[in-house]
Amino acid sequence: MGGLLTGSIVALVTPMFDDGSIDELSLRRLVDWHVEQGTNAIVAMGTTGESATLTDDEWLRVVQIVVEQAAARIPVIAGTGSSSTAKAIKLTQAVEKFAIAATLCVTPYYNRPSQEGLYQHFAAIAAAATKPVLLYNVPGRTGCDLLPETVIRLANVPRIAGIKEATGKLDRLQTIKVAVSADFLLLSGDDASACDFMLQGGKGVISVTSNVAPKAMAAMCKAAVAGDAALAHKLDASLQGLHETLFVEPSPTPAKWAVAQLHGCSAHLRLPLLPLTAANQPHVRAAMTAAGVL
Repeated sequence: MGGLLTGSIVALVTPMFDDGSIDELSLRRLVDWHVEQGTNAIVAMGTTGESATLTDDEWLRVVQIVVEQAAARIPVIAGTGSSSTAKAIKLTQAVEKFAIAATLCVTPYYNRPSQEGLYQHFAAIAAAATKPVLLYNVPGRTGCDLLPETVIRLANVPRIAGIKEATGKLDRLQTIKVAVSADFLLLSGDDASACDFMLQGGKGVISVTSNVAPKAMAAMCKAAVAGDAALAHKLDASLQGLHETLFVEPSPTPAKWAVAQLHGCSAHLRLPLLPLTAANQPHVRAAMTAAGVL
């Protein structure tokens, strides 16, 4: 599995109509576009896909559509995280009927469990799963930090296959890397530092920027994973504006606006997220131009 889930992995936005319903045709078109642009894998119903505001039926439908449209051309990872261990298990088991490569489980948000609680949470999910499980640590969004020593413990649990580490703290990569097996998948979840993460031994990035500049992100990741620092940094330099401005308002607000500019679909988000403000639209547009996508 590790060899498949490397490089540029898009944390796919979920297109919606202005009434908030899922725009299934635009979703299918985005999947095709990513395949054409060289994206290496897709995360469906990650947090960038607004999983927190979709019903379970909508969530399952989005995963189904992405898997159908990908048609085994590139791997699909399904986001199944929850603050409830029981619900995360339910979602993980529900999605395993589809041809997914793995599930991605974010740390519980709001209830802020201890490190032992986190260990038990992910171990229980893995015990109930039949496909590989990827951990997802993003304390800036969840208020919960999965520390390296807990990741190392979890790396020994059957079916826990890797981690999306989104703190941007590169020292964590080395701490984890030296203590886990070579096939434990180390993925960045922070676009701004992803290039260096890969140059220091990471195998890819689950990326918001890939929603907007998939071809350039795929090229940068290919160079970085291959250890070509000069080329990777050169390619990444043109993407730094996107790495920054796609978070100028709560994600995925800027990314959805940018995708709408490229594909003509709606930029609608579900409350409590709001559309990208007029003041920030020129900044995102400028970053898109700098990245060569406009």
